[in-house]
Amino acid sequence: MDLPRSDRLNKLPPYLFADLRRKMKAARDKGVKVVRIDIGDPDQPAPDSVVEELCRTVVDPADLDRHRYGCDRPVEALPAAARDFYSRRYGVDLAEDQLVTTMGSKDAIVKFCLALMNPGDVAIAPVPGYPTYNIGHVFAGGETFEVPLLKANDYLVDFDAIPADVRRKAKILWLNYPNNPTAATADLSFFERAVEFARQNDILIAHDAAYTLNTFDGYEAPSILQVDGAAEVAVEFFSLSKAFNMTGWRMGFVAGNASAVAALNTVKENIDNGSLRAIQFAATAALNQAEELLPAINAVYQRRRDLVVDALRANGFEIDKPKATIYIWAPVPPRFDGDSGAFATELLDKTGVMVTPGRGYGQWGEGYFRISLSYPDDVLTDALDRIAGLSL
Repeated sequence: MDLPRSDRLNKLPPYLFADLRRKMKAARDKGVKVVRIDIGDPDQPAPDSVVEELCRTVVDPADLDRHRYGCDRPVEALPAAARDFYSRRYGVDLAEDQLVTTMGSKDAIVKFCLALMNPGDVAIAPVPGYPTYNIGHVFAGGETFEVPLLKANDYLVDFDAIPADVRRKAKILWLNYPNNPTAATADLSFFERAVEFARQNDILIAHDAAYTLNTFDGYEAPSILQVDGAAEVAVEFFSLSKAFNMTGWRMGFVAGNASAVAALNTVKENIDNGSLRAIQFAATAALNQAEELLPAINAVYQRRRDLVVDALRANGFEIDKPKATIYIWAPVPPRFDGDSGAFATELLDKTGVMVTPGRGYGQWGEGYFRISLSYPDDVLTDALDRIAGLSL
């Protein structure tokens, strides 16, 4: 029996990576040997000490609650470790009611929208940007106003370009720096302007900080909460996924405005049951050892960044080396006339290489494609050799 889908599902565009998986299957069905360099999912394992803590605590006979609901018996050391990490890294002191642990960022973004948006509410999202912002708005019955991220503006949000009527109606403004997919970075002065914009327009900033710790060449990305008074008008979504090679573990936290944190927590209390205690213990270990663990992880991505950028430059692509994230954002070759979908399709059909077309991140992502550095060096080299063999 075919059942009618809900109206909210009919409002969703095809999910970018589900669509890519379908195209990959179709190519493989035709006998194409596909080489993927599209998804940002670390190929390296989580650090040994983090895995060891998971294994130790999941079998600890002294912990009688180790297999029970994580929300009913949370590991108190985890939020304490998150607050301590923010104090060490950013000089930001968070109160207990200013932080809630989450099952990663993607899940938390949608729940956050359910917590704060009513049907008809408006939220501002950057484009190109993470599709889940708009997905959260749709599930909450809200609307998305897209603000362009342009190369001419270093992919920074131009607050002055947001119309006055949108400012009056908007409830949330999403930011994401270091940025996915463009790999752009923002300095503290940008966040100061963002906080002032939020105060002037009574808008809550939701800063997606998923890539804050994946930085290179001595660069350290700031937290928006370093701005004086930012916690009055902003929250920050922190994820352990990319920073510690823990995507499948689903662990993160949201910090900042206490009212927004409480609202998100209320949704969580009614929808999820928290994470396994062993994962919470392991995440605690990761945060407590961050300064020891991050250099080795980032050294892998920096080496791969250089490998990919140097190879693309040798083939005529004009791109800079990004200071952060695990992505390379590159312009589509001229003969495709800015059509990222046509480029990605021909690349897949003729070489078997699968990249992410920029159009999947919204209208201002057109003309570009994204490569992920979360693949082994030999896979990246193979893909780059195949790209070089395509008539660009």
